[in-house]
Amino acid sequence: MSRKNADKITIYDPQKDFAGMRKAGRLAAEVLDYITDYVEAGVSTEYLDNLCNDYIISHGGKSACINYHGYPKYTCISANHVICHGIPSASQKLSDGDIINIDVTVIVDGWFGDTSRMYYVGKPKIKASRLCDVTYECMMRGIEVVKPGAHFGDIGAVIEEYAHKYGYSVVDMFCGHGVGKVFHDNPNVMHCGKKGTGPVMEEGMIFTIEPMINIGRKDGLILSNGWTAVTRDKSLSAQFEHSLGVTKDGAEVFTFSPQGLHRPPYKK
Repeated sequence: MSRKNADKITIYDPQKDFAGMRKAGRLAAEVLDYITDYVEAGVSTEYLDNLCNDYIISHGGKSACINYHGYPKYTCISANHVICHGIPSASQKLSDGDIINIDVTVIVDGWFGDTSRMYYVGKPKIKASRLCDVTYECMMRGIEVVKPGAHFGDIGAVIEEYAHKYGYSVVDMFCGHGVGKVFHDNPNVMHCGKKGTGPVMEEGMIFTIEPMINIGRKDGLILSNGWTAVTRDKSLSAQFEHSLGVTKDGAEVFTFSPQGLHRPPYKK
């Protein structure tokens, strides 16, 4: 059974409900493991999108993205200066040196598993690989502060502090979100902020942490398709995302890679 706390954040039962999230989260992570070998120069983002969906369906799940508020594809694939919500296309072919984010949300038995990773197409430039490394570390530092009694502002504070050490900016036009039995729920999980601010975490809360970090300015704009966000200054952007639940003494991440493929370059 779930309930709402005073801030209207859903509180799930860790003993019963986390099992559903483990199953959904594992499938989402398996999709990203599976697609790794197919990310190479010359393939289209639509090809990758269809492969992901085939895997999801054949393993007992379904895509949460397709037809969500009219979204037309099964995943989001965002390359280079695209911040998020890149729409896969047959005409978009990957090129050597690209960095891309593949964002997958699956539904398994009514539970939503939401995760994304960065991938290298061939060998990226040093500035691109460093951005990916720092973005991954931003996410992990945000996860490390999660525990009962912590504030949601603590997540954004540590992410922003680490990103700024490298001269990067943190996108504030998008955020993490509650997840579980619904795709997007309270709370909004900002990736910038002040320690000790925001709602207090409680055991049983489930949400995503998914920082978007830019080499240049934080400002973005939405393209005419109504979905895709890009950096205004065309600088590179990177993102990683995990779904996690608050435990009695910390956090349980539901979307860790079963194959240990946490960040690029990936070696199986």
